[in-house]
Amino acid sequence: MLFWILAAVLTAAVLLLIVPPLLRSGAAAPDREDFDREVYRDQLDELERDRARGLINDAQAEAAKAEIARRMLATVEKSGSAATPATPRSARVLAVLLALLLPLGALSVYGLYGRPDLPAQPLASRNLEQERGGPPKTVLAAMDKLKTQLAENPNDLQGWLILGQAYAKMGRNADAADALRHAVALNGDDVELQGLFGETLVSANDGMVPEEAVKAFDAVLAKEPKDPRARFFAALARYQAGDRKDALDRWSALMAESPADAPWVPVLRDQIREAAIALDLDPAKVTPQPLPAQQKPAGPVASQGQSGQPGQNGQAAEGQSQDEMIRGMVASLAAKLDADPSDVEGWLKLARSYGVLGEPAKALEAARKARERAPDRADVQVVYANAVLQTQPRNETPKPLPEEATSALRLALKAEPENKDALWLLGLDAMMSGRKDEAAAHWGKLIAQFKPNDPEYTLLKGRLDALKAGG
Repeated sequence: MLFWILAAVLTAAVLLLIVPPLLRSGAAAPDREDFDREVYRDQLDELERDRARGLINDAQAEAAKAEIARRMLATVEKSGSAATPATPRSARVLAVLLALLLPLGALSVYGLYGRPDLPAQPLASRNLEQERGGPPKTVLAAMDKLKTQLAENPNDLQGWLILGQAYAKMGRNADAADALRHAVALNGDDVELQGLFGETLVSANDGMVPEEAVKAFDAVLAKEPKDPRARFFAALARYQAGDRKDALDRWSALMAESPADAPWVPVLRDQIREAAIALDLDPAKVTPQPLPAQQKPAGPVASQGQSGQPGQNGQAAEGQSQDEMIRGMVASLAAKLDADPSDVEGWLKLARSYGVLGEPAKALEAARKARERAPDRADVQVVYANAVLQTQPRNETPKPLPEEATSALRLALKAEPENKDALWLLGLDAMMSGRKDEAAAHWGKLIAQFKPNDPEYTLLKGRLDALKAGG
């Protein structure tokens, strides 16, 4: 009912604006003679001012006034002889037609195209993402069609690749990674596809390099040992795992082999600086100079992805470093955790992020909050142990792990006896403490979880062989 009242008021307002001017008499409008007389009056006033200033004499002024008066009389005679026009008949007819047809026409149009029976659409049911500039409906429709085709033909490699890239451009990195996972399963020999898959996994994991991404980058390096994207992320994985020295060595080697104008050089320099500071080294002394600049860098070119690292887009390296991207993510995550402290996954991500930023005290505090809320989870205990290790001063001589870390790792093994991180670190602690049998037992359980062609298998086998040889 309110709608019809508002419609009637608006229609009446429009008619009031249109109809009255059509019904006015023609005399109400000023004619040309009235305008001319106003001009002549201004001329008489101007004559008086000129005579007062001495610009003209009395004789000249009187002559001019006589001429102006003659012209004014002519306009009076002309307007007096003209009859006052009445309102034209056509104007009255038009006013009546408008008053009738405008409301009727509006009702007719609304009756054909309007939807008075359509209920109000609540805000929660509206597609706000699209209203705020999301993908066009045609793009979404095409993606839906593509997903239907892939459900019928899951072996369509190109289809999965297109779907993954579309999701990545929309910022839906988890969906992009899932689509690219299908593509990699169909063609694991494509190094570019493996690299793109690994980078997308990193983006979906808020800048952290998950184990699945590590395997993707290892597959790239097995065929393209000089691939800069895979080398960068492989080093980042080592850094996030706590092996900062190895990460620094890898990044330094990549810097020394990169052209100075390569898009990943600024990000790489930031990472070397961060690793050097974490290791109490002078960044200037451990940062090698890149190769001379060249227009087209040799070898596979890593572009710049959403996480601010060498990746597919080649944009974020210009002006925005990895450090800045992670700090923005950390600030957003910390704000969310202030609102919802029960989010265990959020505390784990925050702890890892502070570790990457080189803020071990904050990382330990975030890991402690996660541990308080989920003490029975193995991954939580492992993150806490790593946070404890990051707070320890660096020593040139390897030392056993602090008790606080080993107790957390034992709790992790109690909850998950096959936990890889706990087995590795407890084996490392046992070896440095001289308990070789215990170290061999932990690493024996760990190596059984890998295949002989896995790089982890090779590393562990070397350690076990060294233990058997008395090393």
